[in-house]
Parts: sequence; structure tokens; C-alpha cells
Amino acid sequence: MGAALFIAGMVLSGCTLGQPVAAPTWPGIPGHVFVINLENQGYDRVFGNGSAAPYLTGTLRAQGVLLTQYYGIAHDSLPNYLAQISGQPPNDSTSRDCRTFSSFVSTGTDSQGRLTGDGCVYPANVPTLAGQLTAAGKTWKGYMEDMPSPCLHPAVGAEDNLHKTSTDQYATRHDPFVYFRSITDTADCTRNVVNYSALANDLGSVATTPNLAYITPNLCHDGHDNPCTDGTPGGLAAADQWLRTAVPSIVGSPAYKQDGMLIITFDEADDGRAGPSTTLPGGSVGGQIGTLVLSPYSTPGGTSAQPYNHYSLLASIEDFFSLPRLGTAAEPGITTFGPDVYNAHA
Repeated sequence: MGAALFIAGMVLSGCTLGQPVAAPTWPGIPGHVFVINLENQGYDRVFGNGSAAPYLTGTLRAQGVLLTQYYGIAHDSLPNYLAQISGQPPNDSTSRDCRTFSSFVSTGTDSQGRLTGDGCVYPANVPTLAGQLTAAGKTWKGYMEDMPSPCLHPAVGAEDNLHKTSTDQYATRHDPFVYFRSITDTADCTRNVVNYSALANDLGSVATTPNLAYITPNLCHDGHDNPCTDGTPGGLAAADQWLRTAVPSIVGSPAYKQDGMLIITFDEADDGRAGPSTTLPGGSVGGQIGTLVLSPYSTPGGTSAQPYNHYSLLASIEDFFSLPRLGTAAEPGITTFGPDVYNAHA
């Protein structure tokens, strides 16, 4: 009966774009979602033979569901992060990682609420998943490793100087929240976009754990740099070692055990090639990356070949919390996490 209700709910969810989607009513809907974004590693390198990430592809793989046909939506990094929390498509500036923190200059808006034009910092009327959660009485936080101060970002119009010292490897382009005036112009930004160190305390109870915990490791621990700024080895092996420390505290937390889901994904593939052509809205230009989903409601060691991309992730989270789908996440044909990823029988 639970599966039937789920399928019916998913069919109905596609009928009206931009409207709140009724979450499945059976026990097992995730109420606390944790997202970890790693960097620039393609599916074969991560999950193929000889992977430099034995913890991710061995220990964690045995505990979760591997999404083998999950794709990034663009090169370079930034458009993939922005897609995950807003549904906005890439533009010329974001596709170059916004080395200048320029204001978005709009030439219009399409039927899905996506802005046309170019620029980096979106005006205050552009909605985000963060704003949706706040309006719905839910909580969210962005946990940014090495972020020197809450809500740190360049001044509008300034050059984005990379933070690359041994104690500060925070990258603005890996923190999507600071590209939206609807967040940075409010107190929510300094309250909720914080250093990763705050997560340890927040995981102490269900009440202090946000409904969405969006986690960005630093440039060494996300696999981006190799070698790291301090001269130590980086790349996939460094990211795997970081996961060994980070993941147990998440999956051992009261919120995760109650109704949690942990998504470990990558922004884009490392070779710069587009993924195979798909009919999935938003596409696969960022390449095949693969994603691992862990949850008390998922089948350990499971595999799904259902096509997904970063817009699918946004749509799935919005469905969990009965929120309207934003931007490309509202397109017909976007696939969202279903019984292939999690079920009611924890």
C-alpha cells in the first residue's frame, strides 16, 4: 500500500508546475537532509576499479544506494551549486565561476521563473530553497569549512580573491547561498551560512539539527586541489579521508536516525566532457558523477540507474517538504528520488 501511495503521489506531483507538491504520507519521508558536495571527480574515477576513495566506494557504498546515472549540469563548478538551491540555469558569468562578483543583469524571466541575462549575484526577488524552507517554518544551514566569518563573500563588483592558505581554503564559488540577495540582505545569512565547525554542536539533538544541512568541505578536503595549499596530498584520497571523519557524526546523530537522508555528490566530472545526451531537463553537460544516498529508509548496497541531475536533487528536497519546485526543477520530465532510492520499511 505504501508503494502505491508513493507512486500515485509522484504522478500527481507533475500535474501543476510551480505548485507545492504533496509529500508522500507514509512513514519514511526524510525530514532531515544532509548534502555533501565534493569536487571535480567523474564516475569512473570515483566508483570504478582502483578508486582512491575506498571509504566512499567500499564502506559507505555498502550502506547506501548508488545513483549510477547522476550528472552535473554544467562546467565549471558554480552553476552546479546554484542549480541545487535555486533551479536557475548557467549563464556566461556563472559558467566562469564568477571571478568578479558582479550583479545579475536581467533581460527577462521565462515561464519557469528563470532569469535570462548574465551575472553572478541574483536580485532579491529570485527565490531559493533556503527562502522556501524559512517560509514553511523549516530550518536550514550552510556549513562551509574554513569560512573565516559567517556569510563571507566579496563586495558586489569586486574581484573574488580565492582563500588559499593553510588555514583558509574556503571558496566562494562552492557556497551558493551568498549569490542571492534574498539571503545575503537578511539576517538569515549570518545566522545560517556558517563555518563547518558549527555542525558538531548542531548534530547534538533533533531540535538543533536543521532540516537541510548543506555541507561544503574546503578546497583540499573536497578533492579540488592536489596538492593542497599546505603541500599535503589532495584529490580524491584527501576527500575520502575527510569523509571518514565527517560521515560517522552525521549518520550517528539523532536527527539522521529519526528521519535522515545523506546525499554525497560531486559538482561535475573532472575531464570537462559532457555526459551522454539525456532527455532530463537541465541536461548532463557537467558529466557523469554518480551520487551515493544513505538513509535509514534506503536499501544498503542498492543501485539505481534512473537518470538524475542537480535539478533532480533540488526537486526531490522540495518534494520532501511539500514546497513548490523552482526554476528547472519545475520542468516536466525532471526525475525525483523515489522507491529506487528510499522506502518506508526502515
